[in-house]
Amino acid sequence: MSETVSYYEDSKEIEKKIWELLSTAVKDRSSEFRTPVFICGNDKDLDGRVVVLRKADPQNNFIQYHSDIRSSKIEKIKQNPSCAILFYGKEEKIQLRVKAECNVHFDDEITKESWEKTGHISRKCYLVTNGPGTKSDKPTSGLDNKFDNFDFTKEESEAGYKNFCVIRCKVKSIEWLYLAAKGHRRALIDFNGSKKFTWLIP
Repeated sequence: MSETVSYYEDSKEIEKKIWELLSTAVKDRSSEFRTPVFICGNDKDLDGRVVVLRKADPQNNFIQYHSDIRSSKIEKIKQNPSCAILFYGKEEKIQLRVKAECNVHFDDEITKESWEKTGHISRKCYLVTNGPGTKSDKPTSGLDNKFDNFDFTKEESEAGYKNFCVIRCKVKSIEWLYLAAKGHRRALIDFNGSKKFTWLIP
């Protein structure tokens, strides 16, 4: 990739590039920005995991992903909605450090819309009898055999909706880092109140 990219020292181009990367990742399974690390909790119990980006909205400054409502992170989010989300693209040489505030949606219009767009095979993980992280005395997927073998219909997959939720993350700030041979570039976009752009030393 050329080092003279349009977003090297242009704040508007940087923000444009950020949302292009995130929006593309929602649709492109091969995108390096599709599976960021999501970190939540508090100073005594931080917890991180990889999630799949499901939506990016530059107009309203939010990103979102799906989860099982029984996951331990849901309780953590309810206790402290602040989170950090880390993206990195080796090919793009771009790192994004996002700070956001989470809102868990369960059995509302947002979850219904997202559930309808989720293919019935992808609904498989919401069909486990017990929630994610439940202890087991043997190796298991937590699924009945018919679901393990993908032997189920879309109608049967509807049973998973009761465990499905959407985590919408309202972006508070994005720290951008671009690695370039002629000099790295780092900046902070603060979305609190009136948007503010600040250059940082890499």
